[in-house]
Formats: sequence, structure tokens, C-alpha cells
Amino acid sequence: MSRDKASAVVFERSSRRGVLVRAFAALGAAGLGGVVLESLAGAAAAPSRAQDVRILNYLLRLEYLQEAFYKEAHAGGALNGELRRFARVVSVHEAEHVGALKAILGGDARSKPDFRFGDAVKSGDRFAAAALTLEETAAAGYIGQAANLTEKSILAVARIVAVEARHAAWIRDVVGRLPAPQAFDPAKTSAQVASTLERTGFVGRS
Repeated sequence: MSRDKASAVVFERSSRRGVLVRAFAALGAAGLGGVVLESLAGAAAAPSRAQDVRILNYLLRLEYLQEAFYKEAHAGGALNGELRRFARVVSVHEAEHVGALKAILGGDARSKPDFRFGDAVKSGDRFAAAALTLEETAAAGYIGQAANLTEKSILAVARIVAVEARHAAWIRDVVGRLPAPQAFDPAKTSAQVASTLERTGFVGRS
């Protein structure tokens, strides 16, 4: 194992859970849905079941987006080698994340929005750049909501965010970047996440 890959393993085992539990965020006014921005007003109150529902649906939309992106990219036939393997494996993971969040939410789960990925699923370079953005944004989005969830929900999403971080490390390695460039990952507010994803043009308006 290379030094960089060994560092990524150490980071995942020693830092991720602590970062998640300690994370805090001042929520912005944006979320994800059939429209690009959706209010999460009130989600900065004390953790509660109602607040969990709002935040878990926000995270579910991140997972819907990733699931659709990797499924379409893998099916499109434009990827080869490690990128194709990445899309295939991560597509399965994201589908399982969707299933897990929907199971927690039950009847409160929102439906899947419409997405459009354009050239991002038509070439390896564009796919890799988009995948890196999505994975790092998803991990930061999860971290940003940790302190706003009840303990039960934190434990549920901790298992997902750890894998999202591994996805980010994997795609960073594929494109020749250091998998774990820093000791702590930043948190992103819902407004910052929505702004990043709006720039991709992947989330449609209804």
C-alpha cells in the first residue's frame, strides 16, 4: 500500500467519526428538491423527529442525485478502466444509501427529483470532475447537518458519510490527487451545498 493510500485509511478510521459527531452548522435557507433551492427554515432548532425528517430528506436528495448520476454514467458506455469500475461500485452504494434513508423516513420520504447530467456522463474527464465535486459536496453536506440531528439519526447517517468520504478519496486517487489532503474535512451549510450543485446544472426545476 502506498503512503498516500495508507494515510487515507488512517484518516477514515481515526478522524471521520469524531469529525461527524463534533460537526456544527448554521443552516442556510436552501435545500435540494424538484426545484434547485428549498427552504430548511427551522432546522437550526433543538434536534427533534420533525427536524430529522427535514434534514434526512435533504440528504436523501443528495443520494438520489448521486445514484442517478452513477447509474447513467455507467450505462452510457463512455467510461473505461478504473472510472468504469468506480461508477459501477459507487452506483450500488448510492442506491443502498437511498434505500437506507427511505427506510428511516418511511412515509415521510420525498420523491426523486428530475436530473440532467449532459456532457458529465459522456466523457471520462468530465465524469471524473463531476464525481469529485459530488462526493466531496455530499460528505461536507452530511457533516454540516450532524449537530442538528437526534442521536439516533446521527448514528444512522454516520455509516453513510464514512463511505461517502471513501468515495471521495477513491476518485481523488483516480485523478491523481492526494486522497486525504487534510486532517479534518470542512462542513458545508445547506446553502453552500445547493450553490455548488446549482452550478453543475444537474438539478432540474419543476
